[in-house]
Amino acid sequence: MPQNYRFLISYDGSRYYGWEHQPDTEMTIQGKLEAVLARMLDAEGTELIGAGRTDAGVHALGMVANAVFETTLSPKEIKEYFNRYLPEDICVLEVAKAGDRFHSRYNAIGKTYRYTCYIGEDKPVFDRKFVYVPEKKPDVQRMREAARYLTGEHDYASFCAHAGKKKSTVRRVDLIEIEEKNGYLTFLYHGSGFLQYMVRILTGTLLEVGFGDREPESMRELLDAKDRTKAGFTAPAKGLCMMKVDYD
Repeated sequence: MPQNYRFLISYDGSRYYGWEHQPDTEMTIQGKLEAVLARMLDAEGTELIGAGRTDAGVHALGMVANAVFETTLSPKEIKEYFNRYLPEDICVLEVAKAGDRFHSRYNAIGKTYRYTCYIGEDKPVFDRKFVYVPEKKPDVQRMREAARYLTGEHDYASFCAHAGKKKSTVRRVDLIEIEEKNGYLTFLYHGSGFLQYMVRILTGTLLEVGFGDREPESMRELLDAKDRTKAGFTAPAKGLCMMKVDYD
């Protein structure tokens, strides 16, 4: 009898075109996982549904996904099978049986993302695929002040790559935490959900505040404008990592 399984997955997104299937390439996280699933089941067509659609070059420590299929393998054996055949930059951390109604995307109530910059003196040779190195060091206190205007429930149309007319751009961001330690500058975001490129645009805008190009209180005007062209640059994908997905 078919069973719904829940997966916890980590991946280095550097060489992939994001999570979701793309028409002209096999280099997606979903595609690689489903190829192994098809091999395990000896059948094509079973979809592995992710909690979010991370963009090209974005990483994950805690992506959640689910799929419904029938197998005689235990969850432990499923995990071992996947990790035997997946490429070295994708790992299944956990596999567990889930309820019939569990849906990794629709049941998610919150997500945590981390964006990492390197502002130290030396080159981050071994972290270079996972950090963004800005040209100058930003003022952390100014960015924290600006972040206070950006938390809460707002229309984040100014911070969305493609704000469609039919889809709501209202979201709730509970936390924007900015920390500097040992040459690394991290932005931790938690919210009910995030729009396309939203975390990267928020980060780019906050960095511009840190550079002195914008004032912290100008965040109010950006939210009211609902115009992507008014906000800051989109921070590079490689600094972004999905950390955790929350469920009831």
